[in-house]
Amino acid sequence: MKKRKTPLRKCIVTGEMKAKKELVRIVRGTDGHVSVDPTGKKNGRGSYITNTEECFALAKKKDLLSRHLKVNIDEESYERLETERLQTNK
Repeated sequence: MKKRKTPLRKCIVTGEMKAKKELVRIVRGTDGHVSVDPTGKKNGRGSYITNTEECFALAKKKDLLSRHLKVNIDEESYERLETERLQTNK
């Protein structure tokens, strides 16, 4: 039986190519709302971040999500995204 390829995505913080399951997808929907996409199938512009607190903190510090998703993200939104990320890990 053939072995399936694992899809790889690039983390916007570290620049490493990792398996899609190791990363968290943050998506900006067509309405401009930014949220965590646990399924990886939501419509909209998405960015991938390694699923660790350090990478998420660095993305917040450098404001990388605003740049990649082309939308202004404030402190409250970063906090909300962090809690959503933690809830999807359970």
